Amino acid sequence: MRQYLGEIGLVITAIIWGSGFVASAVSLEYYTPYQILAGRFLIGVILLSLIFYKKLKNIKKSTLLKGTVLGIFLYAAFALQTIGLQYTTPSKNAFLTAVNVVIVPFIGYFFYKRKMDIYELSGALLALIGVAVLSLKLSSSLNIGDMLTLGCAVGFAFHIFYTAKFVKEEDPIQLTIIQMLVAAILAWTMVFIQGETSFSFETEGVLNLLYLGVFSTTIAYLLQTVAQKYITETKAAIILSTESFWGMAFSVMILSEVLTVKMGIGAVIILIAIIVSETKFNFLKINKKYQDLT
Repeated sequence: MRQYLGEIGLVITAIIWGSGFVASAVSLEYYTPYQILAGRFLIGVILLSLIFYKKLKNIKKSTLLKGTVLGIFLYAAFALQTIGLQYTTPSKNAFLTAVNVVIVPFIGYFFYKRKMDIYELSGALLALIGVAVLSLKLSSSLNIGDMLTLGCAVGFAFHIFYTAKFVKEEDPIQLTIIQMLVAAILAWTMVFIQGETSFSFETEGVLNLLYLGVFSTTIAYLLQTVAQKYITETKAAIILSTESFWGMAFSVMILSEVLTVKMGIGAVIILIAIIVSETKFNFLKINKKYQDLT
């Protein structure tokens, strides 16, 4: 039961992140990428601290250390993605970020000698193909932006992997608060370094930044951290990769983007990836047993 609740939590997280593509697109008309990161993480840490202020007492040193590690991975991934986007196309940026879904199982294999589940690995590869079909415009060239985005994918992969590992040992809410605080400190440090301290207070910009802070950051990362307590890191990465599908869906609904056959095929492949990872074709085995009995 807890596994299913974890999966539902991650699906909701992916849907929220998908909707965040629209809010990010609008926010970029009013703020720089570094200002958006600083704003959303600050909103996140303030809200979480106010709601779960009792959790701020008696935080263990191990929780502080692990939350700090997650916060560094989280901000590094976002920063590399942001910088990379300045030198590459949004579609390639989205695809290369999604490479994290394949990296996650290899982290467990190389660093902790964990066996790779063939169904989860196959699902991860299918999910990557689905994201490629969904978002990638064919281009064989790689530039500095692509390399930075690959670095972002590695950052997100380590964040997903260690979230699953740490949440088994520490309080998920405390971990979320600490990683938000660390990410906010790093983000605001970058804002001051860049000299981008002048913020717009126009209503549309503020509302979209608030949406990113409340939903895409506070709620989504809290859901992710809690949900990963009950689900494997590879399966979590596959479910979270549907963010690109939901981003497409919200872009079609809200920004009136035209739905193409290519998008539909990509969405179907991602769905198949989840079915492979989730079911491991057990329904075929059950059906075979039923046929044998009859």
